[in-house]
Amino acid sequence: MQRERNVLIIEDNPGDVRLIREALRELRPPALIHVVENSEEALDFLRPAGRRSDSPRPDLIFLDFNLPKSDSRELLRRIKEHARTRLIPVAVLTSSESEQDVRTAYELHANCYLRKPVDLDSFLDTIQSAAHFWLEVVQTAEPELQSEHSAGLL
Repeated sequence: MQRERNVLIIEDNPGDVRLIREALRELRPPALIHVVENSEEALDFLRPAGRRSDSPRPDLIFLDFNLPKSDSRELLRRIKEHARTRLIPVAVLTSSESEQDVRTAYELHANCYLRKPVDLDSFLDTIQSAAHFWLEVVQTAEPELQSEHSAGLL
């Protein structure tokens, strides 16, 4: 039996969240979708001792790279430097066409950089393709189990 898959969406725009959810409905078997709106909520979700300490470890994260009132780049850095979360694929999702943003995302170890298409069908296809790739095609690794003290906190 296949274990339940979890996707974390870090996005402040309710319209984009709705579209991402719609695209992910096509996954078979379905994945559980979790949504947070900013870096602080994301860290609480990902921290083993945070307010949401019972949250499951995501199998895939969609990260809006331009969260207002929040530093998406710092959040990505923290996700990728922590032993418990560094192996989770992070798909940066943004409307930015800046080559510097692309470079920064990969320097911070994003697994892919996706530009948000303005066309609805293209948007849905982009999310579905990324989710299919990271959840169904590639083999990912589980983190080594470490105590919170040896691994540090997010």
